[in-house]
Amino acid sequence: MTEDEKYMTLALAEAHKAYDAGEVPVGCVIVCQNQVVGRGHNLTEMLHDVTAHAEMQAITAATQTLGAKYLTNCTLYVTVEPCIMCAGAIGWSQISRVVYGCEDEKRGFEKHTIRALHPKCIVTAGVLQQECRILMQQFFQSKRV
Repeated sequence: MTEDEKYMTLALAEAHKAYDAGEVPVGCVIVCQNQVVGRGHNLTEMLHDVTAHAEMQAITAATQTLGAKYLTNCTLYVTVEPCIMCAGAIGWSQISRVVYGCEDEKRGFEKHTIRALHPKCIVTAGVLQQECRILMQQFFQSKRV
């Protein structure tokens, strides 16, 4: 198992928490110097807040853990490609690297705007892609029944 797969597995565990709570199953962890400094999953239904995405929760947790508003030298792992809002927050927080599982064809930032991220941010896509995609598919299939 690679480092990216290891941390994406932790993000998937967060996504399963969201799934179990009836939230869209997206999970996120932020890693700095081989330590998880922030984690989160979607809480939009529970908090009645459309901005309560997994990435936003993890960014807030990481800034509190590190005591800094910028997350340079951190890697954000998220199960689904970030939306434009989250990409903007990732950019503002100056996260160095983003790793995501499966793409979001409808709302993903790469289709709409790559410039939201910090210019030096490196993006890696497709880590544990199948596992991330299947979880999303299962969730939405369960809602259609």
